[in-house]
Amino acid sequence: MDHAHAHHDHAHGGHAHAHHDSSGPAPVGWATAAKATLHCLTGCAIGEVLGMIIGTALGWGNAATMIAAIALAFFFGYALTLRGILGAGVDTRTAVRVALAADTLSIAVMELIDNGVIALWPGAMDAHLSDALFWTTLAPSLALAFIVTTPVNKWMIGRGKGHAVVHQHHHQVLRGPGGS
Repeated sequence: MDHAHAHHDHAHGGHAHAHHDSSGPAPVGWATAAKATLHCLTGCAIGEVLGMIIGTALGWGNAATMIAAIALAFFFGYALTLRGILGAGVDTRTAVRVALAADTLSIAVMELIDNGVIALWPGAMDAHLSDALFWTTLAPSLALAFIVTTPVNKWMIGRGKGHAVVHQHHHQVLRGPGGS
């Protein structure tokens, strides 16, 4: 329950728990949106690097390696969200639906920006993990993806979508009379 409560406070931008009124959704701060985006960024970064490792180890070409990296970015982005939701006591089926709703647009925007930068950066598609170019391209591409995706998450959370859905399930678990 401590993890759920910590995430609950995180969804409020770090403020102490307060009861909601029925006047509509609370304004969403940039810090809350940035934290949600950082969560997705972590999954994307893990997926990008792991996809590159797998593609290189198996001798795949650029297209297959990029597809693997994107698929793994979505997998790890969803997995990080699932871990938190399941830790709050939500059943697996609901947790999967919540993770898909919370992260799909965020990860998609992040991957579009990240892979777009890498595809357009001269030589980056052919760089290997041992090349400085791989890392000097990955870092700014993920930073740009973070900058572009944060307003998307702010907009979604402000409309009760994205990571607001995750917060809603944590809130129900904290207030509800037991689990499912």
